Amino acid sequence: MFQDSGWLIWVGIALTLGAIEAATVDFIFLMLAGGAVAGGVAAAFGASFPVQAVVAAAASVGLLVGVRPWVKRRFTVRTERPTLGVAGNVGRTAYVIETVTHAGGRINLSGETWSARSTGGDALLPGDRVEVVAIDGATAVVAPLSLPPEPLP
Repeated sequence: MFQDSGWLIWVGIALTLGAIEAATVDFIFLMLAGGAVAGGVAAAFGASFPVQAVVAAAASVGLLVGVRPWVKRRFTVRTERPTLGVAGNVGRTAYVIETVTHAGGRINLSGETWSARSTGGDALLPGDRVEVVAIDGATAVVAPLSLPPEPLP
């Protein structure tokens, strides 16, 4: 049935691998799909099945080794700090709502009230801006935010 159109099977395999890639987004199945396309091209030129399989395997390995690392680097988003979970709060600014000392206090961080403690010995007063330097359990460890001097009017 598919004797003269073996390339069609390779296209079906490539489409299936492309659909799996859409679900995983790891660029492995995309490279395998590229190999299946190469096998389909070999089939379209009349190569025997063993030759098609070798072409598909060689193209897949070549794409996995040669192209995938570049694609991974190109499309992977790197951030300076985590953006998810409580670790994403490190580096953010907050406002003191209850005096914060080394023993404790409260801050408003991203619209939420957090328990906090300061890194230094000075008390941070309500209204002061602080920077979150660490998260210790459910407590934000904060330091005074050094602001540039305000311009003279």
